[in-house]
Amino acid sequence: MDAVIPATFVGPKATFTGVEDPEAHLTTFHTQMMLVGGSDAVRCKLFMSTLVGIAMDWFISLLDGHVTSFAQLSKLFREQYIENWAPPPISYNLFHVRQYRGESLKEFLNRFGAQVVRLNTKDETMMVHAFRKGIVPGPFNESLIRNRPKTFGEIRRRAVAHIAAEGEVNEKRTCVVPTRPRAPGRPQPLKVYEATTEKMASAKQQPYATRKPQTRGRARENVPPRHNFVVELKDLITVPNIAERLKIPAKSDKKLGRA
Repeated sequence: MDAVIPATFVGPKATFTGVEDPEAHLTTFHTQMMLVGGSDAVRCKLFMSTLVGIAMDWFISLLDGHVTSFAQLSKLFREQYIENWAPPPISYNLFHVRQYRGESLKEFLNRFGAQVVRLNTKDETMMVHAFRKGIVPGPFNESLIRNRPKTFGEIRRRAVAHIAAEGEVNEKRTCVVPTRPRAPGRPQPLKVYEATTEKMASAKQQPYATRKPQTRGRARENVPPRHNFVVELKDLITVPNIAERLKIPAKSDKKLGRA
């Protein structure tokens, strides 16, 4: 604990409160110390600066002179917080990575690739099978079915090409198509309102023609003309000898209402 730390030395920024995974904290601490360097004694002293709360209380409770190296301190640290250890990842966890609804192919590819790095798997067949199981139905999935890839690297290359082509297609769909210019001298078609107005104006200029009466139904042939009498009944009564002048019609087999 008597090691001197230079004033320009930048310590690690990781913190541990006592509920995190001890192995993950040690990995982060080792990574940051590899960038800045430092002796074994400096590592032990800087490790204390990453502890907060009950974790710092545990470090203070250690006996003076009990820790002689950083490897020993790391062992004691793992044993103290062994219950916080995260279960080791299994390669079959790749099959739990599924593409979400509305998630783009690029986002799913990045998330699947991060899980591959986290699991540190080398089985190409399993990675290809897991990716095909996790992707949603679509054009890229159909291309993987028609032409089955052999490695995950091949899937990456084909996915990048598909994303680029899909972007060009979407750009074409959103662009505005210009209208075709009309040929010069070609008569412009009238609009519906203009054509109707012109037709009504021409109809008003024509004189009104009386409509000829039309007979309804079939025209009757050999129909005797009808006489319209304008003499009223009172005038007929005053005519002398009216009875002698009126003749009784001759008998006929014709019925009323028929020609």
